[in-house]
Amino acid sequence: MTSGSRFDALVSGLDYPMFIVTAAAGDRRAGCLIGFATQCSIDPPRFMVWLSKKNETYEVATSARTLAVHVPRAKDHALAKLFGGETGRERDKFAEVPWHPGPDGVPLLDDCDQWFTGTILSRHDAGDHEGFLLTPTEASKTHGNPQLPFQQVRNLPPGNTP
Repeated sequence: MTSGSRFDALVSGLDYPMFIVTAAAGDRRAGCLIGFATQCSIDPPRFMVWLSKKNETYEVATSARTLAVHVPRAKDHALAKLFGGETGRERDKFAEVPWHPGPDGVPLLDDCDQWFTGTILSRHDAGDHEGFLLTPTEASKTHGNPQLPFQQVRNLPPGNTP
């Protein structure tokens, strides 16, 4: 077994949190399910999300000023399936869910009540993904069900070919 395949085996067993990132630029809206994201500074607060370069959300995000990062809960599997298993190039995901515009027009998903918006400070090439460094601007947090972990969506077919 090569070190690459051992690494793949190790990370496939991790159970990290999933997020839905939405973006808006001009009249374009996009959103996708992501697993690569983390807080990366406390003071000042910073959060990094990595978007696949094959994803429509990435295309829209490259022209956006603000992104929204939603924290779906374990009960939000249908929402995760829509934003993770469909591509916005073929389906208007926002026609299927209630949402409202946030800062800079970024879509905020009404059915996902834990979210924050962030101004894009910089972008960082990471191979097949690009990192967007965000400074939080607004946030909504409620208490309730646990967040949606990777292991609950690991078999979800992707909307875009990896």
